[in-house]
Order: sequence, then structure tokens, then C-alpha cells
Amino acid sequence: MPTPTRRVSAIRHLAFEDLGLLGSTLAARGWTITYHEAGLDDLATPLRDADLVVMLGGPIGVYEADRYPFLNDELAALRERLAKHRPTLGICLGAQLMAAALGARVYPGGRKELGWGEVKLTEAGHASPLAHLAGRPVLHWHGDTFDLPTGATRLASTDVYENQAFAVGTHALALQFHVEADYRRIEQWLIGHTGELSAAGIDIPSLRAQSREIGPGLDAAAPALLDDWLARLTG
Repeated sequence: MPTPTRRVSAIRHLAFEDLGLLGSTLAARGWTITYHEAGLDDLATPLRDADLVVMLGGPIGVYEADRYPFLNDELAALRERLAKHRPTLGICLGAQLMAAALGARVYPGGRKELGWGEVKLTEAGHASPLAHLAGRPVLHWHGDTFDLPTGATRLASTDVYENQAFAVGTHALALQFHVEADYRRIEQWLIGHTGELSAAGIDIPSLRAQSREIGPGLDAAAPALLDDWLARLTG
């Protein structure tokens, strides 16, 4: 009897911020991946029907629905999905959208967190799939932050922002940082975010060099994290 197709909908807000390292892992595990473009596509159906949803990153704020009205519909569909405990992974903006959909405040943090750095795992974080990131730097690329949603468990923090990752049950995992980032494609980030980097005073050649030095550490850690989380969904 053939194995049922498992469908993942990746909600993309910026062309080069895609599934990255996670995409090849999902494909290798037999998932069928479909990208849906926020602001262009109707997200209600994929957010309702997909076996797994991955909410990806982007440079806009959750609180900017007056400038980007599509956020209202995106949040409504995400809120419905999470209420039904459907498997959902959020990265950066995706994590902030999840926090907002769960009723938490999302707001400008007052300080940019850009570049590579470790996250401090909580006790719950060490017992979660994030244990694969212990002692391993990840890519941070945000200035917004969020309050911890009611009923969520904090998994990781940094000195800059307390809420870096949270889980709700086993079905929802939100990561403020970019575990999916592929250092081999960092040039797309450096080009696409040049205005933000310059405004924050980030030295682009240094960030490029750090990415080449540190980035390979995610090649094994990111797939391990994802495999661990998916196993807990079905275990």
C-alpha cells in the first residue's frame, strides 16, 4: 500500500528567506513542499489543509497591518490552525506571527540583533529538539520581539531578548532566530538586507566571514532539530 503524501506549506514573505537547510531535509523525508507567497496568495486554504505549515521570515512587522493589510487574513488563518493544534513551525517573523495569533504582544524591541550567536536554552529547551543547538551559534536577524504567549513554554533566550523560542504542546514551535540559514547563500541576505545592515552599523565583510566560519555547524544541527520535532509530532 503506498505511503500517504505528507504536505508542507511554506509561507514565504521574502523570496530568499525560504526553507533553506530545512527544505532538503523535508524533501529527503518524503514531504511534498509547496511555497505560498504572503501578500500575493490566498493563505487560508494552505494554512487550513496542510499537514505541516512553516511560517518563514521577512522584514515587516506583525503590527504593520495598516501598511500590509494581508497580515490580518494571515493572522486569522494562523489563529484558526493553532486553535486546532495543527503542526506549525515559525521562524523569525513566522515566530512573531505565531505569538500574535496566540494572543501575545509583538513590538519593536529597541535594539537590532543581527549576526551569529548562541542561544541560552532553558531547562525545557534542553529537553526539547533545541537541545541539538546547545553550544552552537545560530543566525539572528531581527529588531522586533514578543511576549511569551499564555500557555507557551519558553525554550531559549539571549542577553538581548528573553523570548527567543517557545513551544505550545508538541504541535507548535516558534524560533525567533534562523536555524534554516544556509551559509552558502548568505550573499543573498547581505544584498537583500543591505539597507538594514548599513543602518545598524554592521560590517558586511565581517558578517560574511563569520557566516563562512560558523554556518557549517548548522548543516547537521538544523536537520537534527527538525527530525526530532517531527518525531515528537508522530510519536
